[in-house]
Amino acid sequence: MFGLQASGAAASWVVGRMGTDAHLYDDPDDASIPELLDSRFDADKVDALKRLLALIAQGVDVAHLFPQVVKNVASQSLEVKKLVYLYLLHYADKRQNEALLSINIFQKDLSDINPLVRAWALRTMAGIRLHVVAPLVLVAIKKCARDPSAYVRKCAAYALCKLCDLLPDESTALEEIVDILFNDNSPGVVGAAAVAFKSVCPSCLELVSKHFRRLCETLPDIEEWTQIVLIEILLRYVIARHGLVKDSLLFASDLPTETQGVTDSDAVASVPIQPDSISNGVSDTISSIMLFRHYIEQCSGPSDREGNNLKFSSVTTNSNDDVAILLKCTSPLLWSRNSGVVLAAASVHWIMAPIGDVKRIVGPILFTLRSSPDAAYVMLGNILVFAKTMPSLFAPFYEDFFVNASDPYQTRALKLEILTSIATEQSIPAIFEEFQDYIKDPDRKFVADTVAAIALCAQKLPSIATACLEGLLTLVFYESFISNSVHLDGENAVLVQAILSIKAIVKMDPVSHEKVIVRLVRCFDKIKDPAARSLIVWVFGEYSFMGDLTTKIVPPVLKYLAWSFSAEVVETKLQILNSSAKVIMRCTEEHMEEFKRIVAYVIELATCDLNYDVRDRARLLSRLLPCYMTHQGPSHQPQNGDIYKELADHIFNGKLQPTSHSASNYRIYLPGSLSQVVLHAAPGYAPLPKPQSMELNHNVSEATRGKAKLSGSNNSGAESVTSAYESSSVYDSESEGADLSDRDTFESHQDQEDNQDAPLVQIYDASIQQGQTGQNTEENLADLISTDLTELMSKSALESWLDEAPPEPVVQNLTQTSSARVSFTNLNFERKPKLHTLLDSSGSNGLSALYAFSSEVSPRSRLLVCVDLYFENVTTQQLTDITIEAEEASSSVDSIDQTSEGSSGVPTIVPLEEIHSLAPQQMAKMVLQVHFHHHLLPLKLSVLCNGKRHPAKLHPDIAYFVRPLPMDLNTFLCKENQLRGMFEYARRCTFKDHLQKLEHEDSAEHSDKNLQVAQSVASKILSNANVHLVSMDMPVTFSVDDASGLCWRFSSEILSTSKPCLITILAEGHASGPLDLTVKVNSEDTVFALNLLNRVVVIID
Repeated sequence: MFGLQASGAAASWVVGRMGTDAHLYDDPDDASIPELLDSRFDADKVDALKRLLALIAQGVDVAHLFPQVVKNVASQSLEVKKLVYLYLLHYADKRQNEALLSINIFQKDLSDINPLVRAWALRTMAGIRLHVVAPLVLVAIKKCARDPSAYVRKCAAYALCKLCDLLPDESTALEEIVDILFNDNSPGVVGAAAVAFKSVCPSCLELVSKHFRRLCETLPDIEEWTQIVLIEILLRYVIARHGLVKDSLLFASDLPTETQGVTDSDAVASVPIQPDSISNGVSDTISSIMLFRHYIEQCSGPSDREGNNLKFSSVTTNSNDDVAILLKCTSPLLWSRNSGVVLAAASVHWIMAPIGDVKRIVGPILFTLRSSPDAAYVMLGNILVFAKTMPSLFAPFYEDFFVNASDPYQTRALKLEILTSIATEQSIPAIFEEFQDYIKDPDRKFVADTVAAIALCAQKLPSIATACLEGLLTLVFYESFISNSVHLDGENAVLVQAILSIKAIVKMDPVSHEKVIVRLVRCFDKIKDPAARSLIVWVFGEYSFMGDLTTKIVPPVLKYLAWSFSAEVVETKLQILNSSAKVIMRCTEEHMEEFKRIVAYVIELATCDLNYDVRDRARLLSRLLPCYMTHQGPSHQPQNGDIYKELADHIFNGKLQPTSHSASNYRIYLPGSLSQVVLHAAPGYAPLPKPQSMELNHNVSEATRGKAKLSGSNNSGAESVTSAYESSSVYDSESEGADLSDRDTFESHQDQEDNQDAPLVQIYDASIQQGQTGQNTEENLADLISTDLTELMSKSALESWLDEAPPEPVVQNLTQTSSARVSFTNLNFERKPKLHTLLDSSGSNGLSALYAFSSEVSPRSRLLVCVDLYFENVTTQQLTDITIEAEEASSSVDSIDQTSEGSSGVPTIVPLEEIHSLAPQQMAKMVLQVHFHHHLLPLKLSVLCNGKRHPAKLHPDIAYFVRPLPMDLNTFLCKENQLRGMFEYARRCTFKDHLQKLEHEDSAEHSDKNLQVAQSVASKILSNANVHLVSMDMPVTFSVDDASGLCWRFSSEILSTSKPCLITILAEGHASGPLDLTVKVNSEDTVFALNLLNRVVVIID
């Protein structure tokens, strides 16, 4: 019988897999794939390609079949062509040369009659992310952006997203394509154009101006996920063009903040801000000022918001045409089936709609809570901000936030916080009835959150504080009984949270709740949890003499605490000490002597305690309260007892103000953003633009965009290069050399690499130099790729390939800047290497060791890095036998060659001569030659002194893994042109070191600011990197303060590979302020170049 069932299950499994390709994953290599790829039947090729893709999905490398697959790209079968395209996209990075051979096939496919083939060809070309192919893809996108098929135009829009980081120089051309796609009649193309706009030029809102009305009309018809992107673009445009609506929530200066409950359905109600919170719950409300400061960029505080400039010049009304159209076109999307679209549309009305119309977002938002748990969690995170800002919006709908049994813990916590924010006098009975069921939940963490929510409601509505205290006391008695008999996970957390809630409610009015304090203290003996006992002791000490009842219980309770002091845990002992100090300071003369004896006994016990925290606390109290003690003699009485008494009053009598929760604890990010979910500014998050910040003069915008293209657009795409080296480098700290200013005699020396044959100053025309650069680029391309590809890369070949006429030349601006430049090639700059601590004198018997990387070249091997060591005797005794050894490697010189060729990961050092003696306050210098195998792997050393071994670590600096490579300017430019494309990496940074120098030299009459800036940057690089300064170019300009165009060129050679590594730094900005520097590194070693680029940026910053 069981056999029949098994066979029947197997048969049903086989039937379920019939008609699918699932069998390919069982044994994808069961056939001869190369033979099938060479077959003349398309069915065999399809089967072979499917098996290849199945192998790729399983992690098998099938790149060796790349030539046989590529030749099938010319097949007439659509299925074969599509599978070949998928294979090409996967292995194009590994087999770049073979992938370039398929360019001719893409040429034919882009002109195919079938629009699917044209779209596939364009999508594959954009997916082959090679710098050599990027110009081809750009021209192909321009062609496909005007294709008759909407599907092809849509693929062209998505291809722009993949191309923007490969061609940062062509930002203007990419913006023109986006402009064309925005004017398309197909809603699908418009949605794809919105996605391309956000990737290519998110800040160029001028493009949206002439298409705004059409985009609003097309918004309901485009795809759902692109609707979210387009709504964000339209919202940013309206704010940047017209500003905020005067009657909107962000600009509502008369928003009430002290009313309780809901008095009117359209009124905006809030709750008074409380400085304290229970557990993690925060009952503070969010004001409109706080929203404005977090939503809008470049807003520093309330003064900016309420100033006349912003209040009158950056505000519009809801009757504005663009604002009215935006609100009207997003209103139907509030009832979209996509939760993301609903939230995006709601954010528009939340920010731009008048206060009276904001309530229209409540119904759609509450409806989305019935969707998936993930979508409900995201929506609840946004509702929390809405509810804290305008509690009246969701106060009538409190039942929608009741917790369901299937809700995960994160959703439950958000619902509890929302309920505490919208609770009113009318809804609090139903909410408390719901809380009673939550307390019975098996999830004890959720129960603790519910108890905290009860306290928050009591703080918000003082009329229910007494009822809340009665319920919390009952819960404390019950939980104390349960915790003593049954041990459950998280049971103590509920008990502690209940006492915390009682503490917070009692703090509002301690005199009225005196009986609650007495009842809580009476159950101290029944509670065994240390944290709960500590809280009760705190309550007893804080309110010991608040009323008649509490005054009567002080003597017996204090005696009991003294009796049980030795058996308590550390935290309870500390609280007993604090409470004893409070009692002795607040007691009357009647019980003073008795309390003095008890407190003296407690302090004496604490002084002999095993825990050092308890002993330290006891010593502190014995010094602060000597005037209250009688057991000490006259010798212990301080002369300044009044000062001690005043200090004790500030500490124990509550005169110190409690720290309030900052606004950073709130989820104050733009609604619908990822940052709203992860609770911090996620990568790519950008606040709303400053109101009316968009330039209305399109001519000025176009001119500015053209200048930006010439100055710095070629480096904007490489800013995404990141490395762990930048964040974890030991050279980022500014404190390492803070106290080393008196050691300048060991730091300063001049650059000795002066080229005597080169002239000091060269004046040349930048336009001629650019022409030579372009000519050299074409020659180097001819060397790098084949003759056929060189023809394809030429502009005429591309135009003939796509049958596209060359575009009309753009009319240049008549006012051109001067192209003359002054080049300094033979200047001496002061080098000040940074000193780092190798050995601290506090842990090495008075021997201090510092080190700095040297620019000297080792005479023994090119792989060795020279490091200057400085030893100093900071003691009054003589130190002897000082030397350095490597802990994990042999220090013989013969092992250098073996290490460089072998696989050993341990660096090697050259033996040093021993320092036989070092007199007190004497300094000595040594040169250490070390071979690092990795730019992050430190070298473990041992410093021997007086026969003792002291461990130390020598951290490498990748800026000294190179050596200077002298060359002239023409050689540098020629070598730079050979290392373009994939061998070029760039990042942007800010330079400010020149500002302090300029301030000191403002009195000079004939000081050249640009020259001082150039010298500051060159000196900074030469002091922290072992490179050669090729040239320092200064543009000839009529503006003394204009530093744009300053250029520094450095050349070096990698020690391990002897490959050239070129560094170019280009400045942009004014000399009187911070400069924006673009750092570019050209090298064939990709990993080394990226890490060196990050190191240079760290040096400049």
